[in-house]
Parts: sequence; C-alpha cells; structure tokens
Amino acid sequence: MSDSTNRKLKVLVYSDDVTTREQVILALGRRPHPDLPELTYVEVATEPVVIQNMDSGTIDLVILDGEAVPAGGMGIAKQLKDEIYQCPPVLVLIGRPQDAWLATWSRAEAAVPHPIDPIQLAESVVALLRARVPAQA
Repeated sequence: MSDSTNRKLKVLVYSDDVTTREQVILALGRRPHPDLPELTYVEVATEPVVIQNMDSGTIDLVILDGEAVPAGGMGIAKQLKDEIYQCPPVLVLIGRPQDAWLATWSRAEAAVPHPIDPIQLAESVVALLRARVPAQA
C-alpha cells in the first residue's frame, strides 16, 4: 500500500450538542465507502475551536450544525468560505427543509436535514470526499 492509501481523511464535526456530534459520527462510521480512505473525526463544540482547527490546514471535510448556539453552522460556513483559500468542502445540518436557501447562502456544498438520515448523510459525504480525493488504484 502506498502512503496515499494509508492516509486517513480528517472530518471536523461541529455542534454544541454532543448527541448531534455522536449521531453524525455513528452514521458515517470509519469508512462510509470502500473507495475512500478511513475517516478520523475532530469533535468541536465552539466556534473558536472550529477556526483554530481550520487554520491548521489538516481538515478534509467540515460538517457544521446549522442549529448550534450561540454560533450557527451556516454563519461559520460563510466565514470559512470567505476567509480560507481553498477551503475544504462544507456540509451543514439544517433544522428545516425551508432552511436550504440559507445553506446555499453560506456557500456550503451540501445540506442534510435534522433528524439525521444516515444514508443521506453518507451519500452526501461520499460525494464531497470523492470530489476531493483522487481515485484509488
């Protein structure tokens, strides 16, 4: 195996609610698709720690809870897209289907509604990561 196949993808999961973070991680598991490398997770509960992790340049995918308080995921997504050159893909969790337009405003590449549907979340994450990760031989 080459180093590229051993590399794990780092996924930041932000929510002020530990249950939401757990649901995301359980829904995706370590490997949501056999064509992708394993995932590792960085669980974050506050906006400053999101920014600190993003500044490290080691995050491959960001999943933000749009319902988090006091800083909602859509506002954070917009800030990340505005401030980080070649920002990794962002997926926001939205509370209502009507909030999809806000996800578009935030420049997130994908939105998945609460309650989390593991299949829909995995499909969205796999699509975002496939666009970012070269195909494995």
